[in-house]
Amino acid sequence: MKLFITGISTDVGKTIASSIIVEALEADYWKPIQAGDLDNSDSHKIRNNISNNKTIIHENSYKLNTPASPHLAAERDGITIDLKQIKEPNPDGYREKNHLVIEGAGGLLVPLNDTYCIVDLIKADYKVIVVSKHYLGSINHTLLTIEALKSRKIKIAGIIFSGDKNESTETIILNKTGVTFIGRIEQEPYFDQTVVREYADLFRENLLKLQ
Repeated sequence: MKLFITGISTDVGKTIASSIIVEALEADYWKPIQAGDLDNSDSHKIRNNISNNKTIIHENSYKLNTPASPHLAAERDGITIDLKQIKEPNPDGYREKNHLVIEGAGGLLVPLNDTYCIVDLIKADYKVIVVSKHYLGSINHTLLTIEALKSRKIKIAGIIFSGDKNESTETIILNKTGVTFIGRIEQEPYFDQTVVREYADLFRENLLKLQ
């Protein structure tokens, strides 16, 4: 199973959600494009957040220096992102039968170059998990994200809500979209291996049902 993790915007909790999913499934992890924070990248955070010893964390296809939209970060590095250079880890490089978690950058329509966006990284055999954080406007952003996926006939595995429970928001999103609810990540004071493992135990059954 290959799960692509996207958010309704930036800073909504994709990396924490990815950590939990990776830990729950003892999955491999790949972030195709990292923009900024190269010394404390999302790959570093995943490694610090998980406690299983089976996960393989694969190298980014692009490591960009500026914390910005990939198209701008690449421009400042004097390059143009080429989708042909973004190659999924070779099965010889990870356990072929293992799950793979792929983390996007920002939302679906974040530009990679003048032609392509993050959504164009999603392959036919990927299933998408949407991470939605509660804030004013998040219903609209969530519905637009799901509509964009459906219009492209991309498989949606489910949704994870981030932040303290907001029953009204969650109910309207689930009712309008019919998307599977995987779980909620509360507004925790911190996330470490213990907290991530607790969420992994809570989410595992629902994640395994996605196969």
